[in-house]
Amino acid sequence: MKHVRTAIVGMGIGRPNGKAIAKNPRGRVVALCDLLEDRMRDFAKDLPEPPKLYTDYKAMCRDKEIDAVMVGTPNQWHVPIALEAVRRGKHVLVTKPLADALAPARRLVAAQEKAGVVGMMSLSMRFSGPTLHLGQMARRGDFGELYYARARSIRRSGIPDWNLGFIEKGGGAFRDMGVHVLDSAWWILGMPRPVSVTGVAGAKFGPFGRGYWDFRQPPKSFWRKYGSDDYAGGFIRFANGAGLQCESFWASHQAPDHQIELFGTEAGARYSPLTLYRTADGAPHDVTVNLPKAADPWDLIAGHFIDCILDGKPCDAPLRHGLIVQEMMEAMLRSAETGREVQLA
Repeated sequence: MKHVRTAIVGMGIGRPNGKAIAKNPRGRVVALCDLLEDRMRDFAKDLPEPPKLYTDYKAMCRDKEIDAVMVGTPNQWHVPIALEAVRRGKHVLVTKPLADALAPARRLVAAQEKAGVVGMMSLSMRFSGPTLHLGQMARRGDFGELYYARARSIRRSGIPDWNLGFIEKGGGAFRDMGVHVLDSAWWILGMPRPVSVTGVAGAKFGPFGRGYWDFRQPPKSFWRKYGSDDYAGGFIRFANGAGLQCESFWASHQAPDHQIELFGTEAGARYSPLTLYRTADGAPHDVTVNLPKAADPWDLIAGHFIDCILDGKPCDAPLRHGLIVQEMMEAMLRSAETGREVQLA
């Protein structure tokens, strides 16, 4: 195999993933799948070769001229589509989160690992320049022991109003945006094993028609179907003694923020603006880091996915990572629902 022939499912987040695969010299986008043909035809204009168009993902997965499937749909469809692809022997690239609940996430990972195909998470924040830089510093031991971190994603008025999947059961702020900062902070910390989670969550804006994207007012017929969280926050304990405070707000009376803060015995850091903190000769040293222009995260994701398939390279963001993050997310939401700390096996 010289090229990875890929199908893109979902014309939302599927577009940047698809463009990156198509521009890779060893990648091809040969098929698109969406319920709306107009959306596929519009995206097809951006591709170097005309793709096949499917409105049925099962029919698409039967196509023997497709090697891999990128799943960029609402959360509730990640596992059904990826499972069908895996069963047909196709590699899968799944946008965050892995699933809309824990049980289907476990089924998918078990099936993917048993099939022996490549299964990778598409995580634009994990593959961003600041996250990769902080991760490299952590692996070198520049921070000493990383014993605590804070991660948050805060919007002022940012509830998605273009697809019901975002606000129905299995959607919500934490699975949409909290997953980014949770995954990236956990990866920088070295992916320690989570042992317990406590959290709070709720919906204070969405079910009342407030807090939607860019202060827009969707019709009542839309927001009356609200069935998920619009905020969640809590604390995760890890087996190595480290702790992570994580928050996600789709809407709030606060300034927008997208942040990770690291606390180490030798140094600390902030994600944005990328800043390092340490003490030297009894004086604080605060350094703003200006990273050189780096590769686009979507290009890095596409390139790594293709390398894993064609070269057998070990996957840096396997579906199993997505499963562990899913376990932490679902535990936080379950803790919020029960009012009790959740222990993880």
